[in-house]
Amino acid sequence: MAGFLERLQNEKVLVSDGATGTNLQKVGLIGGIIPEGWVLERPEKILDLESAFIEAGSDIILTCTFGGTKLRLRESPLGQRVHEINQRAAEIAREAANKCPGALVAGSMGPTGLLIKPYGPATTEEVADAYEEQARGLTAGGVDLLVIETMFAINEAQAALEGVRRVTELPVIVSFSYDRGTRSMMGTKPSDVVKAFKPSGVAAIGANCGTTLENMETILKEYMSAAPELVYWVKPNAGLPELGENNEAVYRVTPQAMAEYAEKFVAAGARIVGGCCGSTPEHVAAIAKAVKRN
Repeated sequence: MAGFLERLQNEKVLVSDGATGTNLQKVGLIGGIIPEGWVLERPEKILDLESAFIEAGSDIILTCTFGGTKLRLRESPLGQRVHEINQRAAEIAREAANKCPGALVAGSMGPTGLLIKPYGPATTEEVADAYEEQARGLTAGGVDLLVIETMFAINEAQAALEGVRRVTELPVIVSFSYDRGTRSMMGTKPSDVVKAFKPSGVAAIGANCGTTLENMETILKEYMSAAPELVYWVKPNAGLPELGENNEAVYRVTPQAMAEYAEKFVAAGARIVGGCCGSTPEHVAAIAKAVKRN
Protein backbone atom coordinates (compact mmCIF):
# COMPACT_ATOMS: atom_id res chain seq x y z
CA MET A 1 0.00 0.00 0.00
CA ALA A 2 1.10 3.58 -0.67
CA GLY A 3 3.02 5.27 2.12
CA PHE A 4 2.63 8.82 3.36
CA LEU A 5 5.07 10.47 0.94
CA GLU A 6 3.65 8.59 -2.03
CA ARG A 7 0.12 9.63 -1.13
CA LEU A 8 1.22 13.25 -0.88
CA GLN A 9 2.56 12.97 -4.42
CA ASN A 10 -0.59 11.36 -5.79
CA GLU A 11 -3.41 13.11 -3.92
CA LYS A 12 -4.36 16.77 -3.69
CA VAL A 13 -5.38 16.63 -0.03
CA LEU A 14 -5.32 14.18 2.87
CA VAL A 15 -7.69 14.29 5.84
CA SER A 16 -6.38 13.81 9.34
CA ASP A 17 -8.47 13.00 12.41
CA GLY A 18 -10.00 15.08 15.21
CA ALA A 19 -9.35 15.43 18.92
CA THR A 20 -8.25 12.65 21.23
CA GLY A 21 -8.51 14.09 24.74
CA THR A 22 -11.80 15.95 24.47
CA ASN A 23 -13.49 12.96 22.84
CA LEU A 24 -12.18 10.51 25.42
CA GLN A 25 -13.55 12.78 28.15
CA LYS A 26 -17.01 12.23 26.67
CA VAL A 27 -16.69 8.49 27.30
CA GLY A 28 -15.36 8.64 30.83
CA LEU A 29 -11.84 10.04 30.92
CA ILE A 30 -11.81 12.30 33.95
CA GLY A 31 -10.18 15.71 33.67
CA GLY A 32 -6.66 15.62 35.06
CA ILE A 33 -6.21 11.92 34.24
CA ILE A 34 -3.43 11.17 31.76
CA PRO A 35 -4.96 9.90 28.48
CA GLU A 36 -1.92 7.70 27.88
CA GLY A 37 -3.01 5.62 30.88
CA TRP A 38 -6.00 4.43 28.88
CA VAL A 39 -3.64 2.93 26.30
CA LEU A 40 -2.99 0.21 28.87
CA GLU A 41 -6.19 0.33 30.95
CA ARG A 42 -8.99 1.08 28.45
CA PRO A 43 -7.59 0.37 24.97
CA GLU A 44 -11.08 -0.45 23.66
CA LYS A 45 -12.14 3.19 24.19
CA ILE A 46 -9.21 4.44 22.17
CA LEU A 47 -9.82 1.87 19.45
CA ASP A 48 -13.48 2.91 19.24
CA LEU A 49 -12.56 6.58 18.81
CA GLU A 50 -9.86 5.96 16.24
CA SER A 51 -12.16 3.60 14.34
CA ALA A 52 -14.84 6.32 14.33
CA PHE A 53 -12.37 8.71 12.70
CA ILE A 54 -11.50 6.12 10.07
CA GLU A 55 -15.20 5.60 9.36
CA ALA A 56 -15.65 9.39 9.13
CA GLY A 57 -13.08 9.60 6.35
CA SER A 58 -9.70 10.17 8.00
CA ASP A 59 -6.73 9.23 5.84
CA ILE A 60 -4.43 9.70 8.85
CA ILE A 61 -5.12 8.98 12.52
CA LEU A 62 -2.87 9.97 15.41
CA THR A 63 -1.84 7.76 18.29
CA CYS A 64 -2.91 8.51 21.87
CA THR A 65 0.63 9.53 22.84
CA PHE A 66 0.56 13.33 22.91
CA GLY A 67 2.11 13.31 26.40
CA GLY A 68 4.07 10.12 25.91
CA THR A 69 7.61 11.27 26.77
CA LYS A 70 9.35 10.42 30.01
CA LEU A 71 9.63 14.14 30.79
CA ARG A 72 5.88 14.67 30.43
CA LEU A 73 5.18 11.53 32.46
CA ARG A 74 7.94 12.17 35.00
CA GLU A 75 5.57 12.50 37.98
CA SER A 76 3.50 9.46 37.01
CA PRO A 77 4.23 5.74 37.39
CA LEU A 78 3.76 5.61 33.63
CA GLY A 79 7.11 7.35 33.27
CA GLN A 80 8.75 3.93 33.63
CA ARG A 81 6.62 2.45 30.83
CA VAL A 82 7.27 4.91 28.00
CA HIS A 83 8.30 2.39 25.35
CA GLU A 84 5.42 0.06 26.21
CA ILE A 85 2.82 2.84 26.09
CA ASN A 86 3.99 4.23 22.77
CA GLN A 87 4.33 0.84 21.11
CA ARG A 88 0.91 -0.27 22.32
CA ALA A 89 -0.73 3.01 21.26
CA ALA A 90 0.68 2.58 17.77
CA GLU A 91 -0.63 -0.98 17.64
CA ILE A 92 -4.13 0.16 18.66
CA ALA A 93 -4.13 2.86 15.99
CA ARG A 94 -2.91 0.36 13.41
CA GLU A 95 -5.79 -1.95 14.29
CA ALA A 96 -8.21 0.90 13.60
CA ALA A 97 -6.43 1.97 10.40
CA ASN A 98 -6.53 -1.57 9.04
CA LYS A 99 -10.31 -1.23 8.75
CA CYS A 100 -9.72 1.04 5.74
CA PRO A 101 -7.07 -0.01 3.23
CA GLY A 102 -4.50 2.73 2.82
CA ALA A 103 -5.24 4.58 6.07
CA LEU A 104 -2.09 5.83 7.78
CA VAL A 105 -1.00 5.98 11.42
CA ALA A 106 0.90 9.01 12.71
CA GLY A 107 2.75 8.92 16.00
CA SER A 108 1.73 11.94 18.09
CA MET A 109 4.61 13.61 19.96
CA GLY A 110 3.55 16.63 22.01
CA PRO A 111 5.62 19.06 24.10
CA THR A 112 7.40 17.88 27.24
CA GLY A 113 5.90 20.61 29.41
CA LEU A 114 9.37 21.92 30.24
CA LEU A 115 11.29 24.86 28.84
CA ILE A 116 14.89 24.40 27.77
CA LYS A 117 17.63 26.34 29.53
CA PRO A 118 18.05 29.27 30.06
CA TYR A 119 14.26 29.66 30.17
CA GLY A 120 13.59 26.46 32.13
CA PRO A 121 15.21 23.45 33.80
CA ALA A 122 15.59 21.08 30.84
CA THR A 123 18.69 20.63 28.71
CA THR A 124 18.61 20.11 24.96
CA GLU A 125 20.15 16.64 25.41
CA GLU A 126 17.50 15.59 27.97
CA VAL A 127 14.72 16.66 25.63
CA ALA A 128 16.26 14.95 22.61
CA ASP A 129 16.72 11.76 24.65
CA ALA A 130 13.06 11.83 25.70
CA TYR A 131 11.83 12.10 22.11
CA GLU A 132 14.29 9.43 21.00
CA GLU A 133 12.76 7.02 23.51
CA GLN A 134 9.23 7.88 22.43
CA ALA A 135 10.11 7.53 18.74
CA ARG A 136 11.55 4.05 19.39
CA GLY A 137 8.26 2.89 20.88
CA LEU A 138 6.10 4.41 18.17
CA THR A 139 8.30 2.98 15.43
CA ALA A 140 8.22 -0.46 17.03
CA GLY A 141 4.43 -0.24 17.05
CA GLY A 142 4.32 0.35 13.29
CA VAL A 143 3.52 4.01 12.67
CA ASP A 144 3.83 5.38 9.13
CA LEU A 145 5.00 8.86 10.13
CA LEU A 146 5.68 10.97 13.21
CA VAL A 147 4.08 14.29 14.12
CA ILE A 148 5.95 16.60 16.49
CA GLU A 149 2.91 18.68 17.38
CA THR A 150 1.56 21.60 19.40
CA MET A 151 5.04 23.06 19.70
CA PHE A 152 5.60 26.64 20.83
CA ALA A 153 9.41 26.85 21.13
CA ILE A 154 11.74 26.28 18.19
CA ASN A 155 14.53 24.87 20.35
CA GLU A 156 12.28 22.15 21.78
CA ALA A 157 10.98 21.20 18.34
CA GLN A 158 14.55 21.03 17.03
CA ALA A 159 15.58 18.82 19.95
CA ALA A 160 12.58 16.59 19.28
CA LEU A 161 13.53 16.24 15.63
CA GLU A 162 17.11 15.43 16.61
CA GLY A 163 15.90 12.69 18.94
CA VAL A 164 13.57 11.23 16.33
CA ARG A 165 16.23 11.10 13.65
CA ARG A 166 18.57 9.13 15.88
CA VAL A 167 16.28 6.12 15.61
CA THR A 168 14.14 6.32 12.46
CA GLU A 169 13.98 7.60 8.89
CA LEU A 170 10.19 7.81 8.92
CA PRO A 171 8.64 11.02 7.52
CA VAL A 172 8.27 13.73 10.16
CA ILE A 173 5.82 16.62 10.42
CA VAL A 174 6.60 19.55 12.73
CA SER A 175 3.49 21.46 13.82
CA PHE A 176 3.31 24.57 16.00
CA SER A 177 0.48 25.92 18.15
CA TYR A 178 -0.14 29.66 17.81
CA ASP A 179 -2.11 30.33 20.97
CA ARG A 180 -1.42 34.07 20.88
CA GLY A 181 -3.42 34.68 17.74
CA THR A 182 -0.84 34.24 15.01
CA ARG A 183 2.16 33.84 17.33
CA SER A 184 3.14 31.06 19.72
CA MET A 185 3.50 31.41 23.48
CA MET A 186 7.20 32.16 22.94
CA GLY A 187 6.46 34.77 20.29
CA THR A 188 7.33 32.45 17.41
CA LYS A 189 6.01 33.52 14.00
CA PRO A 190 5.05 31.17 11.15
CA SER A 191 7.94 32.54 9.12
CA ASP A 192 10.32 31.68 11.99
CA VAL A 193 9.15 28.06 11.85
CA VAL A 194 9.66 27.88 8.09
CA LYS A 195 13.15 29.37 8.42
CA ALA A 196 14.08 26.87 11.13
CA PHE A 197 12.67 23.70 9.57
CA LYS A 198 12.71 24.16 5.81
CA PRO A 199 16.42 23.17 5.66
CA SER A 200 15.78 20.09 7.83
CA GLY A 201 13.89 18.18 5.15
CA VAL A 202 10.77 17.51 7.21
CA ALA A 203 7.86 16.08 5.25
CA ALA A 204 5.53 18.92 6.24
CA ILE A 205 5.23 21.94 8.49
CA GLY A 206 1.98 22.53 10.30
CA ALA A 207 -0.20 24.45 12.69
CA ASN A 208 -2.58 22.82 15.14
CA CYS A 209 -4.69 23.71 18.16
CA GLY A 210 -4.48 27.53 18.52
CA THR A 211 -7.37 29.97 18.69
CA THR A 212 -9.83 30.71 15.88
CA LEU A 213 -10.35 29.39 12.38
CA GLU A 214 -9.77 32.90 11.06
CA ASN A 215 -6.38 33.05 12.76
CA MET A 216 -5.49 29.63 11.40
CA GLU A 217 -6.17 30.86 7.86
CA THR A 218 -3.85 33.82 8.47
CA ILE A 219 -1.14 31.51 9.83
CA LEU A 220 -1.39 29.28 6.78
CA LYS A 221 -1.10 32.28 4.47
CA GLU A 222 2.03 33.39 6.35
CA TYR A 223 3.48 29.91 5.87
CA MET A 224 2.67 29.98 2.17
CA SER A 225 4.17 33.44 1.78
CA ALA A 226 7.41 32.24 3.38
CA ALA A 227 7.71 29.03 1.34
CA PRO A 228 4.86 28.15 -1.04
CA GLU A 229 6.62 24.98 -2.20
CA LEU A 230 6.40 23.20 1.17
CA VAL A 231 3.69 20.80 2.35
CA TYR A 232 1.44 22.23 5.08
CA TRP A 233 -0.65 20.46 7.72
CA VAL A 234 -3.56 22.38 9.31
CA LYS A 235 -5.46 21.00 12.31
CA PRO A 236 -7.39 23.73 14.20
CA ASN A 237 -9.56 23.52 17.29
CA ALA A 238 -13.33 23.64 16.90
CA GLY A 239 -13.13 27.17 18.24
CA LEU A 240 -12.12 28.35 21.69
CA PRO A 241 -13.58 26.39 24.62
CA GLU A 242 -16.34 27.85 26.75
CA LEU A 243 -17.41 26.69 30.20
CA GLY A 244 -20.53 24.53 30.03
CA GLU A 245 -23.26 23.90 32.60
CA ASN A 246 -21.29 21.14 34.37
CA ASN A 247 -17.99 23.03 34.19
CA GLU A 248 -16.95 21.05 31.13
CA ALA A 249 -15.28 22.61 28.10
CA VAL A 250 -17.71 23.23 25.25
CA TYR A 251 -16.59 23.89 21.68
CA ARG A 252 -19.15 25.78 19.62
CA VAL A 253 -17.82 25.56 16.06
CA THR A 254 -20.07 23.28 14.03
CA PRO A 255 -18.98 20.54 11.64
CA GLN A 256 -20.27 22.63 8.74
CA ALA A 257 -18.21 25.65 9.77
CA MET A 258 -15.11 23.49 10.12
CA ALA A 259 -15.78 22.05 6.67
CA GLU A 260 -16.13 25.49 5.12
CA TYR A 261 -12.80 26.57 6.57
CA ALA A 262 -11.15 23.31 5.55
CA GLU A 263 -12.05 24.21 1.96
CA LYS A 264 -10.47 27.64 2.51
CA PHE A 265 -7.34 26.03 3.91
CA VAL A 266 -7.00 23.74 0.90
CA ALA A 267 -7.61 26.65 -1.46
CA ALA A 268 -4.85 28.57 0.35
CA GLY A 269 -2.39 25.70 -0.05
CA ALA A 270 -2.88 23.19 2.78
CA ARG A 271 -2.29 19.57 1.78
CA ILE A 272 -3.44 17.93 5.04
CA VAL A 273 -6.45 19.13 7.05
CA GLY A 274 -8.21 17.90 10.16
CA GLY A 275 -9.30 19.08 13.59
CA CYS A 276 -7.82 19.46 17.05
CA CYS A 277 -9.50 20.07 20.45
CA GLY A 278 -13.28 19.77 20.33
CA SER A 279 -13.30 18.15 16.88
CA THR A 280 -15.49 15.05 16.76
CA PRO A 281 -15.90 12.33 14.13
CA GLU A 282 -18.84 14.41 12.87
CA HIS A 283 -16.48 17.33 12.27
CA VAL A 284 -14.06 15.06 10.42
CA ALA A 285 -16.85 13.59 8.27
CA ALA A 286 -17.92 17.08 7.21
CA ILE A 287 -14.31 18.07 6.46
CA ALA A 288 -13.69 14.91 4.42
CA LYS A 289 -16.87 15.39 2.41
CA ALA A 290 -16.04 19.02 1.68
CA VAL A 291 -12.40 18.66 0.63
CA LYS A 292 -12.79 15.38 -1.25
CA ARG A 293 -15.90 16.28 -3.24
CA ASN A 294 -13.78 17.40 -6.17
